Amino acid sequence: MSARDTDWDGVRLHVVTGKGGTGKTTVAAALALALAAGGRKVLLVEVEGRQGIAQVFDIPPLPYEERKIAVAPGGGDVYALAVDPEEAMLEYVEMFYGMKRAGKALNKIGLVDFATTIAPGLRDVLVTGKTSEAVRRRDKSGRRVYDAVVMDAPPTGRITRFLNVTSEVAGLARIGPIKHHADLVRGVVASPETAVHFVTLLEEMPVQETLDGVENLRAAKLPVGGIFVNMVRPSLLPAATLDAAMKDTFDPAELALGLKAAGLADGAADASSIAEALTEEITEHAQRTRLEQREKQALEEAKAPRYELPLLADGADLAGLYELAETICAQGAA
Repeated sequence: MSARDTDWDGVRLHVVTGKGGTGKTTVAAALALALAAGGRKVLLVEVEGRQGIAQVFDIPPLPYEERKIAVAPGGGDVYALAVDPEEAMLEYVEMFYGMKRAGKALNKIGLVDFATTIAPGLRDVLVTGKTSEAVRRRDKSGRRVYDAVVMDAPPTGRITRFLNVTSEVAGLARIGPIKHHADLVRGVVASPETAVHFVTLLEEMPVQETLDGVENLRAAKLPVGGIFVNMVRPSLLPAATLDAAMKDTFDPAELALGLKAAGLADGAADASSIAEALTEEITEHAQRTRLEQREKQALEEAKAPRYELPLLADGADLAGLYELAETICAQGAA
């Protein structure tokens, strides 16, 4: 399904957040590939300085410049940028004050670190500002340079504060370039051009953080996108077997007879031992399946589109990224 046929019609900035360990960066990378499919041009932005994008694409660390890192299915291009707050601040100083050389001198004496330490909101404005500029950027013909921008954003617990740039800089400046810059960023982040997506696992803590994050975003009047449920494992057993295991009515003796009849065990004692081990595995699988079903129901509270991504048998390597991208396209998320 093409991007214009999805729920994200008109969205140009896709912000991806999630609790640590949920595969946030992997999903952001796969989403960028999916959005680029069919000949589009997408920028994937990292803002935390972890070089996570380089790791998932198995490439050298990214510099502070936009460069092509992958070709999407159908010929689209994915570019990447690792935003460095210090470099972003030097750009800011040059852009608004014409102080390129002075900015570099200030950086050498540590003033950039000092400024972003005493005013952490300014750091967030700088990195989100760089992303917002890429969303707005046009070429000489007036056409948008990127069809979409995907931001691998900070974790769920920080996302509302990170994106709520106008209030973050209110104590720094009420007029002037900083205020103007923050307003430009807010104009993109809080607009219908943006969607904030959550990545979660079907576990209690990440699901609860997702629900809290959705509520906080809506309270701040920021646009909630979809929920990507990552690492979903298919149920391997029929519903009747799962029910029997959960109700403790599953009969290992019957299983032992079946094992012996099929020639999968040597004698009654061996069949009984194997049956007991299998019964324990079945019970654990049933419990996990029921837990995941409960968490799925809990996610309904978010009232947001939900997409399920499979647990990759071989891990999140480059082939796995393309597999996830295909799944995202197939489910209509890109």
